[in-house]
Amino acid sequence: MKKICILKVFFLVFLMAIPSMHYAQNITTEIDQLMNDQYKADGSGATILIAKDDKIIFRKAYGKANMELDIDMIPENVFEIGSITKQFTAVGILMLLEEGKLSLDDEITKYLPEYPTQDAKIKIHHLLTHTSGIKSYTSIPSLSDFSSKDFSVEELINTFKNEPMDFKPNEKFRYNNSGYVLLGSIIENITGKSYEEFIQKRIFDKLGMNTSYYGSKSKLIKNRAYGYQKRDDAYVNGKYISMHIPYAAGSLMSTVDDLYTWNKAIRNHKLISKESTEKAFTNYKIDNGNAINYGYGWFTNRIKDVSVIEHGGRIFGYTSQGIYVPSENVYVIILTNCDCNSPKNIAYRIAAIAVGQSYPKRSDAIKVSKDKLTQFVGAYKFEDGVIRFITLEGNQLYSQRNDSNTKVKIYPLSENRFFYDDSFAEIIFFDDAKKQAVFKNNMVEVKGAWSDEKKPTAKKEVQLSAEVLKKYAGTYELAPNFNIEIIVEGNKIYGQPTNQSRAELFAESEDHFFLKVVVASVTFQIDENTKLPISLTLEQGGRKTVGKKIK
Repeated sequence: MKKICILKVFFLVFLMAIPSMHYAQNITTEIDQLMNDQYKADGSGATILIAKDDKIIFRKAYGKANMELDIDMIPENVFEIGSITKQFTAVGILMLLEEGKLSLDDEITKYLPEYPTQDAKIKIHHLLTHTSGIKSYTSIPSLSDFSSKDFSVEELINTFKNEPMDFKPNEKFRYNNSGYVLLGSIIENITGKSYEEFIQKRIFDKLGMNTSYYGSKSKLIKNRAYGYQKRDDAYVNGKYISMHIPYAAGSLMSTVDDLYTWNKAIRNHKLISKESTEKAFTNYKIDNGNAINYGYGWFTNRIKDVSVIEHGGRIFGYTSQGIYVPSENVYVIILTNCDCNSPKNIAYRIAAIAVGQSYPKRSDAIKVSKDKLTQFVGAYKFEDGVIRFITLEGNQLYSQRNDSNTKVKIYPLSENRFFYDDSFAEIIFFDDAKKQAVFKNNMVEVKGAWSDEKKPTAKKEVQLSAEVLKKYAGTYELAPNFNIEIIVEGNKIYGQPTNQSRAELFAESEDHFFLKVVVASVTFQIDENTKLPISLTLEQGGRKTVGKKIK
């Protein structure tokens, strides 16, 4: 009788487990399909690790670690992680805070006395939160001139220290690599050790992160995944950058396994206290009271209404994305070996699946009458300055930003709530005389109201002969060491800014062209005597920039 009871309990438990086993299998199948769709077997690749409740539930590699030698990616491959480095720098600063060696309210001149703050009171807190107003050196056009040089920290700081401030400290949030370079220098000045040695001894060695390194192009690193970029839809080897240049803002290398170790160490307070961890994960505000969605080394965002802590990275040849969901104890980390194939969107999508908050699908859409849809048509101006034009074609609503040439389908989940295809973004319309709306995604929630703004009329293309286009080919200087190369291939014309991908230009008249990928235009100025171009004017975002033809 006792055996029968035990068997009944066993079968009951087994039967109860079948739905959860089936659910887990469905999740892994869906995630595997998403990764296979984005990272093809014969292209650049990626590694991924997903952990839930301290158990690894998915770990796999896709694509090629070395395309020239036809070597498949493996989960143990080592990647440059770019700006995920900032987490390590921020934690290093918090470790020194707990040791009483600094205060977050200290002005940076206490540790960098020679730094010219231009009469601004810049605190360590401002560097950590990207609110210092210091110009980010990666936005300076001349970066391409020194990206391959092994600068000292002092030489690196010299590249931006005399640039004018972008704004007063804590007036705005603007992502800033210079701030984290200065934080690395502060760590060195306080500890008397190089940033590389500090990270190695105080973090990597302590946590047993044995496949993590300060980046090096010359050192032999076992299982290194080679980095790639794309030019004209074809793969090329990633552009060389000295790892002295990203420094404390983006120089580290790691694996998905070591970054999972890092995630566990932070949430289990192995390096910093619970109080300091909360500081790192706080969503700080600037002077006007607006939240910046950033803490110390981590962004603070959402998956629907679930809070997430995340950061990504991008450096020549590599991209990365790590997402942690504290309420569900879920961690997703994806590392890739091409800066052409960012894992940010897919990482969010996978994290959403792991916590049961999947994107809505087209099949979830309901039917709404055409009369009802017509009520929402018009322009809505939102608090962040974005204007969204809602249009109706047949029974399909579209949304288009004023700064984009792309219109996006939106689908109804209810009569007034619509979701954007393949994302968490949604727009909710209100049935009132004011015609108001709310736009939400994982980062913002902004209110909008009816506007009399008119949607720009679609530009009409004209066809120009190859002979006419050829005269525009050449190099135009928009700023010192920052050019636009105009390239003509047959009857097509392209513009390629320094260190950026090229984009096709479309003729609206013989000397005026527009872009489709962004709202921008290029107008060529012609010499009356030679009938050849002497300069061009780039117009984008309300700004006009003239570039003289130099070649």
